Amino acid sequence: MVERTGQTVRNLRQRLGMTQEEFARRIQVTLSTVNRWENGHAAPSHLAWRAIEDL
Repeated sequence: MVERTGQTVRNLRQRLGMTQEEFARRIQVTLSTVNRWENGHAAPSHLAWRAIEDL
């Protein structure tokens, strides 16, 4: 489940044309957090999903 979530985050970020660093800055998380999400080691919180939706 987390792996599919990570792929979803990566796809969204890439569709927005952002680097991981820019994406992290825009949603106010660390670069390592975005990296963990995309690699399936963690999943975004509900607050993080809201920030992503606002992009």
